[in-house]
Amino acid sequence: MKKVNIFPYIFGGASSLIFTALSIYIFCPALNIHNPGLWIIIDIALFIFVILVRLSKGAKDFGYVTVKKKTGSKGRTKKHTEFRFGIKYYLIPIITTVLTVILAVTGSTVFNATKYSEILKVNPSDFSKDLVESVGTDSIALMDTASARMLGDREIGALSDVVSQFNVSYDYTQIDYNGKPVKVSALEYAGFFKWLNNRDSGIRGYVTVNPVSMSASFIESEGMKYVPSAFFSEDAFRYIRKAYPTLMLDNLHFETDESGKPYYIASVIEKTVGLFGGKTVSGCIVLDPVSGETEKYDVADIPNWIDVVFYGDLICEQYNWHGMFRNGFMNSLFAKKDCKQVTTYYSSDEDAEDEAPVSDYGYVAKDGDIWIYTGVTSVNGDSSNIGFLLANERTGESRYYQIAGADEKSAMAAAEGEVQEKGYQASFPSLINIDGHPTYILVLKDSGGLVKLYATVNVEQYNIVTTAATQEECIRKYKSVLGIEAKENTENVTETEITVADIRYIDIDGNTYIYLIDGEDNLFRAKAGTNEDMLLVDEGDRVKLTHSGKNIVSCEKVK
Repeated sequence: MKKVNIFPYIFGGASSLIFTALSIYIFCPALNIHNPGLWIIIDIALFIFVILVRLSKGAKDFGYVTVKKKTGSKGRTKKHTEFRFGIKYYLIPIITTVLTVILAVTGSTVFNATKYSEILKVNPSDFSKDLVESVGTDSIALMDTASARMLGDREIGALSDVVSQFNVSYDYTQIDYNGKPVKVSALEYAGFFKWLNNRDSGIRGYVTVNPVSMSASFIESEGMKYVPSAFFSEDAFRYIRKAYPTLMLDNLHFETDESGKPYYIASVIEKTVGLFGGKTVSGCIVLDPVSGETEKYDVADIPNWIDVVFYGDLICEQYNWHGMFRNGFMNSLFAKKDCKQVTTYYSSDEDAEDEAPVSDYGYVAKDGDIWIYTGVTSVNGDSSNIGFLLANERTGESRYYQIAGADEKSAMAAAEGEVQEKGYQASFPSLINIDGHPTYILVLKDSGGLVKLYATVNVEQYNIVTTAATQEECIRKYKSVLGIEAKENTENVTETEITVADIRYIDIDGNTYIYLIDGEDNLFRAKAGTNEDMLLVDEGDRVKLTHSGKNIVSCEKVK
């Protein structure tokens, strides 16, 4: 009986087990059959096992080899070179790899377009009812993450004992803090040795940035031990993974409750199409970085202070599935009938050859929650929106408003054009309701990232633009241009009939105003584009004006 050499099998098995253990520790994959990353690790481990076993046996399974072959009746041997392709030894890892690919393909949008389109439930709604006019400008979140980073770094830079050991994380989170929008970011260890020096006391605070006052504050807290910038078992994601080894997790981020206590939140992901396809949120894990306590919540039970569970990138991806595939996959490729997508822009790395579309969205603080909003466009790629999507990042509730108008990038360009001589850059806007008018509001920054001006742009008529040094002044000017103040304060509204003696068009700060002058040299004006009936007025016409002071609210020719 031939003795079997078991060393190759022990060596190959031990090596594949070590690879699997290291991969699980380093990458922390969910031990869940719906996780394709786990399947890939298993496939690679099987290949490692077979390859090492064959190498340990001295076998050469691929390539040209010299073999001896008997020839003739006398059994003489002759050397012969042949190409060997020993695929039979690798059948098991090849089968598991092919199975992984098949499961991924069968769960894709190609075969499940309708299922993907139904993942996000989108409810048509009324803009004026849902987005009531803001009571105060302190509810409007305008600051982009780049500006928040600059203010946060500046605040920490003034604290010498903090800046020497810690950095401010670049991952700012937009939250609703006691009814006000605030951006928050935890400190992080400035490298491995800083972690070693400070791990006993932990990270001692976090940064808050007020997007209205454009100010940052450092908030001290108890030492946070379990954070993403820690190492080994104190790494926040690895720590959560140890407690919940089978859950698929995503979007680990920093938040605070209404008392200012810090937490880390991770979304729990479920795959809903096939084995690997589809993606939605079924709940969240809350980690107390001070004590290490964790708690799992289902979507229906998530506390109100948690703001981000259905995160913006996922909502945008789900809406694109909804907008692109509800009439089938083939329609999304060819006819593209009724295909829609969220607002995108193109961003590329310097080293990348091709640009990739990236979803963009803003934030609205509403009813104690943070909602993301984004424009919805047709896939034809024009510069206009056909509607807006508003989605709650805590509950996943999504609403669609059918409002045609300029997309966000066009509004940003219009605001920049208003002060083009200054070279300011516009931030991504927020969406607000001004007396029933969907309105973009945004900030204009200089080259150093400092906020210089605020701007409002009418969604439906993006040539209506106002700028000012403060939010209040900007909105007041915007209302004045639209004639809203005169409508709300009826005692200041006057009706007058005049005979037009002269019409003048005058540019003021880049805006064109139409002036009507009567026979007694009284002046009445309106911004071009806000009152189309004025374009039909000629010298000598008799018109009835509704006006507040000299600002025209309405103009009607008298027959």
